[in-house]
Amino acid sequence: MEIRLQKFLSEAGVASRRKAELLMLQGKVEVNGKVVTQLGTKIDPKKDVVVVYGNRKKVEPKQNLVYIMLHKPEGYVTTVKDQFQRPTVLDLLKGVEERVYPVGRLDYDTSGLLLLTNDGELTYRLTHPKHHIEKTYEAKLFGTPSDMDILQFRRGVLIDGKRTQPAKLEILEKGQKYSVVRIVIQEGRNRQVRKMCQAIKHPVAQLKRIGTGTLYLKNLEKGKYRYLTEKEIQYLKKL
Repeated sequence: MEIRLQKFLSEAGVASRRKAELLMLQGKVEVNGKVVTQLGTKIDPKKDVVVVYGNRKKVEPKQNLVYIMLHKPEGYVTTVKDQFQRPTVLDLLKGVEERVYPVGRLDYDTSGLLLLTNDGELTYRLTHPKHHIEKTYEAKLFGTPSDMDILQFRRGVLIDGKRTQPAKLEILEKGQKYSVVRIVIQEGRNRQVRKMCQAIKHPVAQLKRIGTGTLYLKNLEKGKYRYLTEKEIQYLKKL
């Protein structure tokens, strides 16, 4: 979408619109290598290269930061592109114009809460190993964990040669073949929950992440997304 050059400069934080018009009239603004002095000039921020005298860097449009919660279904990869042409979580974000990226990952065969944003700083903070943010899962397991298995989760489980941080395991339902449990971990190691359950000899039959910190899926339908509220965004930034 094309907009007036002075409006673009103003929104990008270069100068006020009036000052931007003055810069143009003084011949200090270039578009695609050519000086532009006509105040009615329109540009396409996605295609045109705008440079202002004194700062030879390309002027970037102001980024509209967005924060999204997605209920990821099974059968989607948590990447922007997939070498095997499998569907990605971005395919589910119909109507989102901004280019967003997943915060962390969920396995191809795992469903549940996934955050996506274009706020690089927040993504870095939420995925950095030193920040132990609780992630809550509901899992259907083969068999029923014993009290000793629950204690082992509390003490940390040895996977890939390294012990996990203390975790919680709570039994919600017991059946003849399966059990349903709630698991809370503080890390984000590769396929961690599945490997922890495998280590106590109760493999995962089905896995769903229902919460990150105090953010929960609640009634968000599988395959649907919503924008986070301002309160939720501020909560994540304070973690």
